[in-house]
Amino acid sequence: MNMFCYQCQETSKGIGCTIKGVCGKTAEVSDIQDLLLFVAKGISVYNSVLRKQGKPSQEADMFVVDALFTSITNANFDFEVIKNKVTKGLALKSKLAEMVGDIPNLPDACTWNGKESEYMEKAKTVGVLATKDEDIRSLKELNHYGVKGMAAYVEHAYNLNKTDNAIFAFMQHALAEITREDISIDELIALSLETGKYGVQAMALLDTANTEHYGNPEISEVNIGVRNNPGILISGHDLKDIEELLQQTEGTGVDVYTHCEMLPAHYYPHLKKYKHLAGNYGGAWWQQRDDFAAFNGPILFTTNCIVPPAANAVYKGKIFTTGSAGLEGAQHIAARKDGKPKDFSPIIEMAKRCDPPRQIESGTIVGGFAHNQVIALADKVVEAVKSGAIRKFFVMAGCDGRMSSRDYYTKFAEALPNDTIILTAGCAKYRYNKLNLGSIGGIPRVLDAGQCNDSYSLAVIALKLKEVFGLDDINKLPIAFNIAWYEQKAVIVLLALLSLGIKNIHLGPTLPGFLSPNVAKVLVDNFGIGSIKTVDEDIKMFLAS
Repeated sequence: MNMFCYQCQETSKGIGCTIKGVCGKTAEVSDIQDLLLFVAKGISVYNSVLRKQGKPSQEADMFVVDALFTSITNANFDFEVIKNKVTKGLALKSKLAEMVGDIPNLPDACTWNGKESEYMEKAKTVGVLATKDEDIRSLKELNHYGVKGMAAYVEHAYNLNKTDNAIFAFMQHALAEITREDISIDELIALSLETGKYGVQAMALLDTANTEHYGNPEISEVNIGVRNNPGILISGHDLKDIEELLQQTEGTGVDVYTHCEMLPAHYYPHLKKYKHLAGNYGGAWWQQRDDFAAFNGPILFTTNCIVPPAANAVYKGKIFTTGSAGLEGAQHIAARKDGKPKDFSPIIEMAKRCDPPRQIESGTIVGGFAHNQVIALADKVVEAVKSGAIRKFFVMAGCDGRMSSRDYYTKFAEALPNDTIILTAGCAKYRYNKLNLGSIGGIPRVLDAGQCNDSYSLAVIALKLKEVFGLDDINKLPIAFNIAWYEQKAVIVLLALLSLGIKNIHLGPTLPGFLSPNVAKVLVDNFGIGSIKTVDEDIKMFLAS
């Protein structure tokens, strides 16, 4: 076995990638990521002690966030970059150890301080399978992946100068708990719900950061065709990055197009004011090899969702990364320093030398239905429900992916009765957001709240409807949850929904490989977690409940 990773939905055979990641990461990259996470756990133990002493390290706070985000699926494939992070982490850990002083019974994650020549040997011993008990391992990884997803949202908020020390403290507490060899199943189940609770707080923090900087998302038509200028295609999730790119490209004759999860940038008033924010290009992340080849111009990855290009890809030399994203051979845009914006001039200069994008589709798509916008329509929505015009809402948030079984979500959306509304967020929407599903009394039948983190908006909408209808239980609302998952940000969304008391969530196209049979049974018995079946069976079941 060269490696072991089962953190994403497409993991090999639904069990685990053991030779090379389906995502494209090599065994060496997988191992060095495991070592980085191991070091981050040791830092978390030390900083948790320092926090109790009233002197936590802010450097440690951000190192842990970056380490977690770097190891999310499809985020960073650059071995040397990750190895350098390990070296930096070990130095930071030594500094924290001196500050803490002597304390007993420290885990290996705290005490190991190997040389660079020992990294890969150690990495083989600290991965997922280091925990021998299958159920303990399953629950540890459930929390681990939830905290990884949380880290993504915390980093985006941090980039907009929003932080919450309680969230930093919890993330490090959770990682410290995962190092415990004596932790029980009951403790880990409780930790899972606590992870979900802080996941809600992290998403709320990011929502506040985004709306304070860019205004509340508003209903917007987004062009999916092209213009005649050269362009830059920006993918990922970080709104600060697209803001700075728009500022630096203004007046240059270079247009900016969004890809995949960056689509919701068009919904924010302070971003869509830029006239050269030309539209959204292409579909979901997994379609990027075709989309990028047709685009002609350079591509900027601000976060995860990278598919390593084929060796002969025409766009291979046009990829740029920034933040926690990384890819060998790609040019990396350095972090902000001393309050100055990132320097996007290399990608802008390349764009000027490229042909305009080739048109691959035309028309518009509509989005911008975050909680503020939908709550503004609350009276209209409530009246439609009371009159019977709207029978049920279907939350179809989450991730898209390559598996052919994900056609289920397109067919499900097409087969839903005309008196139902789809609430969505994340790239799962690309399975149906270009379908002509019509509207109900002027309300579109697909309401896109935004990125995966905007699943928070869907929870806020549900809680508001619960209040408006005077219900004592959110599960009495006419809302069904049929969620597609792919990676760790979907895991934290799931845990967040569970922490809010939402039950009977269905996950697909497969249940997570990291759920052992016993842990899966706990989720089914206590929270009603279910898997998908056929479109007809599931629609019948959802409408009957």
